[in-house]
Amino acid sequence: MEGLSFFVGVIGNIISVTVVLSPIKTFLRIVKHRSTEDFESFPYVIALLGTSLWCYYGVIKPGGFILATTNGLGIIIELVYVTLFIIYAPLRVRAKTAIYLGILNVAVPAIVILITLFTMHGDLRIDVLGFVCAGLSIVMYGSPLVVVKRVLTTKSVEYMPFLLSFFFFLNGGIWTVYAILVKDFFLGVPNGIGFLLGTAQMVLYAMYWKSKPSQNISEELEDGWQHKHLIPENSSED
Repeated sequence: MEGLSFFVGVIGNIISVTVVLSPIKTFLRIVKHRSTEDFESFPYVIALLGTSLWCYYGVIKPGGFILATTNGLGIIIELVYVTLFIIYAPLRVRAKTAIYLGILNVAVPAIVILITLFTMHGDLRIDVLGFVCAGLSIVMYGSPLVVVKRVLTTKSVEYMPFLLSFFFFLNGGIWTVYAILVKDFFLGVPNGIGFLLGTAQMVLYAMYWKSKPSQNISEELEDGWQHKHLIPENSSED
C-alpha cells in the first residue's frame, strides 16, 4: 500500500506542475493579440495566492521541502501570468485585477502570515494554515467557473481555458485517490470537491465545445453602432 501511495503521490506532483503550466497557450494568445480579450484574471490571481500560502505551509511543516519548492516555482510562473495580464488588459480590467492583487496577494497573505507566526505555535499553526490552504484549493478549483455565465449565454467555451480546467480535473482526481490511500481527510475533502468542480467544467465543454466561438464584445458593439447610425432602419431610395 505504501508503494502504491508513493507512486500516486509522484503522479500527483507531476500533474500539479502541469496545472501551473497549463495556461501557457492562453497567454501566448494574449501576447500574440496584445489583448486579454474576454479572459478573466481571477483564476490566475487566486492561483498565485494558493501557491504562496502552500509554499509557506511547506516551509513551516516538517518534511515539507518538496511542497515548498514546487509551490515556489508556481509563484514565479503565476507572477509572470498576472504581469502579462495586467500589461495587455484594457484599463477597466487592469484596475479590477489590481484590486484583486492588492486584496488577495498582498493583504490576505500578510494577515495569514502575521497571525500564524505571532499568535500560534507548533501543530496548531500547521493545522490552521492547512485549513486555510484547503479552503483556497476549493476556490482555486472552482475559479474557471467565473465565466460560466458567459459560456451559458454565448453557448461557447472560447474564454474558458480548457487545459486549466482539464488539469484541475485530473489534479483533483489523483489527489483524492492519494488521500484515500493515506487516509488524509484534510487532503481528501478539498481535492474531492475540486474533482467534482472539474467534472462540472468538463461537462460544460462536452455540451458547448462544438459551438461557434463568440465574437469579441467590442466588435459586436461596433457592428451594432454602424448598423444603427450608418444604415438607418427607415431609409428609402429617392
